[in-house]
Amino acid sequence: MAAVKLGLSLILASRIPAGRLVKCLSCTRRWSGNGPGYQKTLRPSPAFCVPSRSMFIQTQDTPNPNSLKFIPGCPVLESGTMDFAAPRSAFCSPLARQLFRIDGVKGVFLGPDFITVTKADGKVEWKLLKPDVYATIMDFFASGLPILTDEAPRSDTAPSEEDDEVVAIIKELLDTRIRPTVQEDGGDVIYKGFEDGIVKLMLQGSCTSCPSSIVTLKSGIQNMLQFYVPEVEGVVQVTEEEQEADST
Repeated sequence: MAAVKLGLSLILASRIPAGRLVKCLSCTRRWSGNGPGYQKTLRPSPAFCVPSRSMFIQTQDTPNPNSLKFIPGCPVLESGTMDFAAPRSAFCSPLARQLFRIDGVKGVFLGPDFITVTKADGKVEWKLLKPDVYATIMDFFASGLPILTDEAPRSDTAPSEEDDEVVAIIKELLDTRIRPTVQEDGGDVIYKGFEDGIVKLMLQGSCTSCPSSIVTLKSGIQNMLQFYVPEVEGVVQVTEEEQEADST
């Protein structure tokens, strides 16, 4: 994949929920018992205050100008990735559903420690969209809701007992050599099949509509797979629409 110039911006997203009161911690002094002087300890105070919830959210540019990587500073998925190309596919992710409610959001991609948001087109400006994304991510993590429900589908890249030796090697290369690099740019590559020497892959996240996706497939992924697996003659990209058409 083309080299990416990381544009990192750090913000402090702080919101104060109205009407919620908790006890503050105040500082008191007590005798240390280990020699002269006092040590400071924290104890509950009878005074009340409104708490503030803070979260450091980092953003990182991707090769796709319409996709931006949001890093909340905490785990997002325990393992694997999830791609939601449309609101109808976000049935298993409360977080993705919340993000799709933002006007201008076209796609949501969840990684181990990041969230890639894809906007509809170049007419939607990030400077207008980012504040809503920041607030939605922060409010969701504060809510305690699960990021994925039990209905989340299994990734096709996961090893299967039905895989032959060639397919097993292809999947291992994808998981260990290729996917980590692609995920750094806010996307992913999912195995969709191997037939007549052709590996079928689906690009997700920032890679879906990235101008350099063809270069990623041919110069990056195809060259590596052909180097390690002589049976691989080529790599093609399949889309979600093509997958749905084949299954009907």
